Parts: sequence; structure tokens; C-alpha cells
Amino acid sequence: MGYKVAVVGATGNVGREMLNILAEREFPADEVYAIASRRSLGVEVSYGDRTLKCKDLEQFDFSGVDFCLMSAGGSVSKDWSPRIGKQGCLVIDNSSAWRYDSDVPLIVPEVNADAVEGFAKKNIIANPNCSTAQLVVALKPLHDAARIRRVVVATYQSVSGAGKEAMDELWTQTKGIFVTDMPEARKFTKQIAFNVIPHIDVFMEDGSTKEEWKMMVETKKILDPKIALTATCVRVPVFVGHSEAINIEFEKPISADEAREILREAPGCLVVDKQENGGYVTPVECVGDYATYISRIREDATVENGLNIWVVSDNLRKGAALNTVQIAETVINRGLIKRKAA
Repeated sequence: MGYKVAVVGATGNVGREMLNILAEREFPADEVYAIASRRSLGVEVSYGDRTLKCKDLEQFDFSGVDFCLMSAGGSVSKDWSPRIGKQGCLVIDNSSAWRYDSDVPLIVPEVNADAVEGFAKKNIIANPNCSTAQLVVALKPLHDAARIRRVVVATYQSVSGAGKEAMDELWTQTKGIFVTDMPEARKFTKQIAFNVIPHIDVFMEDGSTKEEWKMMVETKKILDPKIALTATCVRVPVFVGHSEAINIEFEKPISADEAREILREAPGCLVVDKQENGGYVTPVECVGDYATYISRIREDATVENGLNIWVVSDNLRKGAALNTVQIAETVINRGLIKRKAA
């Protein structure tokens, strides 16, 4: 007998990707339910070779469900996740609503799988921000080898991280420019087509944005609170796939060759690093893949024990849907949940 899984937010970019990944990875589910708001009632979504009709979140009974994969936004999660958890259903939430709650584990399975056991306090597990997820997958094996002191990261984040409306805006603006229609910014603060915008989420008092703050706080919670991290997060005219240029300062010496070998053996990482034309990975090439790709590994002579690396990943997968499913798999593999009776 398999598990029962509900995907909340099934009509969104990440919700649809969750259904795809559940099918691709042959997750041990007897029943999968597509859940959305009332306005999406009856909307059809794909799950493997099956078609599911969306059910209404407000009318759905979670008491007979084992896992709720939540991707409906922070406000919905803040309201519904505790209620669902109290019905005995484990919530794995993709929003920022629970990431900074000390009673909710924030999990990237390749990095801190042991922390997953803390879900019992609220029956909720948080998924990190998409830019953080791929970052810590790359940092973890290097931190274990040479202890990271400081990280400086610049992100190049695709529009899919801001939802379907953002993807539509990039598409509409790009087409419009070719027929001399003036691009109109709605989802973004400025034109996104043929442009880059150094602004993701709201500004904070110190001048950083909430996205940059998330990367710092989440890296500390997931990996090590002693790591100092500063980020500049930039939206770029790419549909899917986040890229990051990362400068790392270590406590101990580590060469580029050593780092390359360590990362080749690390879970979730795939090194493509040839010092030649095309000997690196770009966002277009990572779409649809599970791996976190690492290229341009080189020593930084301007600091003691410094490295530079280039990291690329499908943000809808490792940054969101894949990581959520991996967390559920981790819970099952560790025997932390029992199947509900039929």
C-alpha cells in the first residue's frame, strides 16, 4: 500500500512541476490529489499519463492524506498549513511562511537531512528559497572539506521564480519590441526583456532586498550559522534556470583541483568545467534536469584560501518542486511516517 499525496497549488508553475516529478521518480503514492482555490475547481492537470481534476482547498479533507506538498504562496500556507498539520498530514511547504520558524526544519536533503526529524513539533517542513537551495548544495561538500568563512554571491535569476505572470510578461515584452510596441512593466518594476533588474522582493532598511536577506538567513540555518554571506540578487530575461557567481573564502587551504574532485563526488552536484569555449553550463542546458551544475572553478588570488565557482540549476526543480519531493522521500526512507489506513 502506497502513500496519499495532495499537491496544493497544483495549477501553478511549481505545483505542476511537483506532479511531474512525483510521476518521474515513481514516488510510492496510491493516490495523488490536485488541490487549488475554488476558482480552479475542475481544472485539469497532468500527473504522469493520467489527468487529475483540481479539488477545492476549502472543501478537501486532509485527514486521510499522508503528505501535503504546499505551493500556494505564503499567505495561504500561513493560514492552512497548521490546520492541515493538525489533521495528521505532514505539510512540506514551498513558500517563505515557515522557513524562519525555529520549530520548523528547513531542509535540503543533500545538506541537512538529519534535521528533518524536527517536523514533529508542527507537522510542517519548510523548503528553502530557490536561490538558496542550489547554493547550499554546492557549498556543503566544500564546507566539510575546508570550512567556509565568507561567501559573496551574485545571482542571475530567471523570471519563472516570480510565477507564470512574470514569464508571460517577458514573452509579451520580447515579442512587442520586435513590432515596436512599447513594453509595459506590470509584474516587474522595469522592463525585463533585454534588460536586467537588480531588485527581487521588497527593500529592507539596510538597503538590501528581502531575497538577499533570505539567502543569508537560510544558508546560516541550513548549513552553518557562522558563515558570513552577502548577496546581490538580479532578475534576468531567462525563462527557467537560476545562475550564481559565487566567491568563497575558506578557513583552510583548498585548491581548484581539490574542489573539483570533491564536487564531482558530492550528492546532487554535476561538474562541467572545461577551460574552453562552451566548457561550462548555462541556464538553457539545465532545464528539466535534477542536478546542480558547477562550472568555472578557479582560485581567487585576492583573498587567502579563496575560490570562485559558477552554479546553475533549474529553479522550478531543485529550487522548488524537486527539493520538496526529495524531502518527502527522506521522511519515508528514515521511517518517520506511517501510511494512513485505507
